[in-house]
Amino acid sequence: MLKIGILGCGKITEVRHAPEYAENPACRIDAWYDAIPERAEALAKKYGGRVCKSAEELLRMDLDAVSVCVANIYHADMTVKALKSGKHVLCEKPMATSLAECEAMVAAARESGKHLMIGHNQRYAPAHQKAREMIAAGDIGDVLTFLTTFGHSGPEIWTGTKNSWFFDKNKAVFGALADLGIHKADLIHYLTGDVIVECSAFLGTLDKKTPDGAPVSVDDNAVCIMRLKKGGMGILRVSWTFYGQEDNSTRIYGTKGVLRVYDDPRQSLIWEKRDGTIERYELDHITTNDEQTSGHRRSTGVIDAFVDSILTDTPSLAEGSEAIKAMRAIFAAAQSAEEGRAVRVEQEQPL
Repeated sequence: MLKIGILGCGKITEVRHAPEYAENPACRIDAWYDAIPERAEALAKKYGGRVCKSAEELLRMDLDAVSVCVANIYHADMTVKALKSGKHVLCEKPMATSLAECEAMVAAARESGKHLMIGHNQRYAPAHQKAREMIAAGDIGDVLTFLTTFGHSGPEIWTGTKNSWFFDKNKAVFGALADLGIHKADLIHYLTGDVIVECSAFLGTLDKKTPDGAPVSVDDNAVCIMRLKKGGMGILRVSWTFYGQEDNSTRIYGTKGVLRVYDDPRQSLIWEKRDGTIERYELDHITTNDEQTSGHRRSTGVIDAFVDSILTDTPSLAEGSEAIKAMRAIFAAAQSAEEGRAVRVEQEQPL
């Protein structure tokens, strides 16, 4: 029985980490910490376990693993401390707020011999896994272009507060680009088996405002043009201002056809062949933020994969050494938007 601690007891813990750990028979939650003690106490009352007065107190406990579910700026510090204390770590995305921090996290995992997994749940979506298999098998030929989108009406819907830390540059550093864009950059790596090596990006704060009416201090929209190492290219667009239905779709265009993933309400994967024939797969539908917060929760697969990784001592699909590649692309996109030029992504860095 794996003993789990959770650092940070906000919405992501409430609707994903806590219930998914509770549903896995191979683990139990033994410890909680949050800067707002009442949040930790409420979850401990529901699931059991001890409420700690500090992160350090939790990390001194006899635990096998921890989830790091705090604001972005604390990811690296808490992850490195947890790994050095002998715990496996599941850290929420984005991995960290600088490339140096990401590299320190990967180094700490390697030196400690513990697993570091990043919460890239899109790798575990059935239609994404099927699409990856088809691309690897050559079903759509060589990948030429892609269009991947993630947009919803904003983190205030997810968190239930208009003054969320997601809007505070001092705590989040990035806005929609890293909150949503990291999912899609990582997904393109996963689907294509390739890596992003160049980015041109535009970031904007188009609509989101603080309670006093001032624009939020992070981007609420981002559009990125990205080039892959093998020559393919495409567009990644993310938004917190899709004030209609959530869009979490991807299209991959190859020399032999097109894969449409999660862009149809019924068929989660559609294969349009070059000869005009179409194959449709009703595998599942990707969980929206509205469903998560309204009680229609389904497992993301992330917790089960993390637990299995520890028990079998095998790397997960979203190991830190893999996840850092998407972070490099996101940092390059942010640099591109700031400097107004295309930025190369140095992916062949030693870890």
